[in-house]
Amino acid sequence: MAKLKTTFFCQNCGSQYSKWQGQCTACKEWNTITEEVIQKPEKSDWKTPSSTSKRISKPLKVNEIDISKEARLDTSDQEFNRVLGGGLVPGSLTLLGGEPGIGKSTLLLQISLKLPYKTLYVSGEESLQQIKMRAERINPNINNCYILTETKTQNIFKQVESLQPDIVVIDSIQTLHSDYIESSSGSISQIKECTTELIKFAKETATPVILIGHITKDGHIAGPKILEHMVDTVLQFEGDRNHVFRILRANKNRFGSTNELGIYEMQGSGLREVSNPSEILISKKDEELSGNAVAATLEGMRPLLIEVQALVSTAVYGTPQRSATGFNAKRLNMLLAVLEKRAGFRLGAKDVFLNITGGITVDDPAIDLAVVAAILSSNEDESLASDICFAAEVGLSGEIRPVQRVEQRILEAEKLGFSTIFISKYNKISLKNTAIKIQLISKVEDLVDFLV
Repeated sequence: MAKLKTTFFCQNCGSQYSKWQGQCTACKEWNTITEEVIQKPEKSDWKTPSSTSKRISKPLKVNEIDISKEARLDTSDQEFNRVLGGGLVPGSLTLLGGEPGIGKSTLLLQISLKLPYKTLYVSGEESLQQIKMRAERINPNINNCYILTETKTQNIFKQVESLQPDIVVIDSIQTLHSDYIESSSGSISQIKECTTELIKFAKETATPVILIGHITKDGHIAGPKILEHMVDTVLQFEGDRNHVFRILRANKNRFGSTNELGIYEMQGSGLREVSNPSEILISKKDEELSGNAVAATLEGMRPLLIEVQALVSTAVYGTPQRSATGFNAKRLNMLLAVLEKRAGFRLGAKDVFLNITGGITVDDPAIDLAVVAAILSSNEDESLASDICFAAEVGLSGEIRPVQRVEQRILEAEKLGFSTIFISKYNKISLKNTAIKIQLISKVEDLVDFLV
C-alpha cells in the first residue's frame, strides 16, 4: 500500500503549502489553511463509462481538422443559447455560478425539462420529492429528464454508464466527493478531483456536462481558481432578489463571445425569457414628467434602451447630497461639474438624485448625455418628449464624444418607435433612409439650446 501523503491548502484561495501556518501568504486570510490527503489509491477497479471508447490521439495539421461534426446542441432556450454562443458543444464542461437563491437550480432544471435529449440531472442538495415539486411547477410535461440524488462520483458514473444520457447536469460540484480523496466534500482536493473525473468523462464520450458552483461572499466561484481554468465556459447568474429580473453573463467561453448576455424574469412558474428587455426597462406613463430621459446603451453585444430618472431640488441642509442608484457616483459628480463650468448651471447648492430604472447597474459611458438631459429637465422642471433618446459620452471640456456601435443603438431606438436620437456629430454613420431623426451635437451647450 502506498504511503499516505498529505499537504496543506488554503480554503479561501487554494494556495498549497508544505506545512501548516496561521496566515495564507497569498490572500492574507487567517486560519484558512487545512491539511488534506493527496495520495490516491490505484484506480484499476474503476471502470469509467467511456473506457471502451478510448482512442489514441495523433497530431494533425490545422487545415486537416474536421469541425463539421461538432454540431451544437440546441437547449430550447434562446437566451441560454445566445450566452453560450449558439448552444452546448459536445464534450464541453460549463460552470454556472451565482448567489444563493438567485435561481441557478431553477434555470438548469427548467432547461433540462425542455431539452429534446436524454438528460440526467444529478442533485446533491435536494431530495427527489423537492425536485419533483419544482418540476411540476415549471413544466408538468416531463419526457426525457432523469433525476438522480447522489454525491459519490463512482455511483454517478455507474448510473451514467447504464443510462447513456446525452447531457449531464450536476447540482452542485461542491457537494460531490470521490473515494480516491480522503477529505470532505467542498474541499480543494475534492473539487479538483471530481472536476477532473467529469472532464475525463465529458471529453472521452463527447457528452456536455453542466456544473452548478457555489460562490463566496466576495462573489467568486468557491474552491480553487484552477476550477475556472479547467472548465470550458464560466457563466454568472446575477440579479437583485428584490427585483424580478436576472442576467446571465459569460465570464469565460472557449466556444463563443463573452460579450453576450441573457435576461430572464422570475415568475411563479419559473424563469421567463425576456426577448425585448427595452420595453420592460422603459416605464409607460399617462403624462409627461420632468427629470426622465431615455438612453440607448449596450450590454455586451445587445442594445438596450433604459430610462434615467433625476431629481434636482434645493438643499435643505448645508451640504448638498449626491446620490446615484445604478450609476457611478463619481461620474455623476463629474457631469455636474461640467454642467456648472461649461453650461453655467448653478447646481452646487442643490441636491441631485439619480436612478437607473429596473434595478440594473450600467457602466456604459454612452448614457452620459441622457444623465445630463435628465438633470437639466428636473432642474428646469420641464419634461422631455417621450419619443427622444440619447447615446453619447460627455467629456470634461463639455464636448459630446462618439460611442462605439452607434448604428446598433439607432436601429434599436427606431424599432421601439422613437422619433429622434441625439448623438455626437463625430460619429461616422452609414445608415440612410432611417425613420428616426438623427440629431448631431458637438457640445453640452448645443443640448441646452435644444432642451431649455
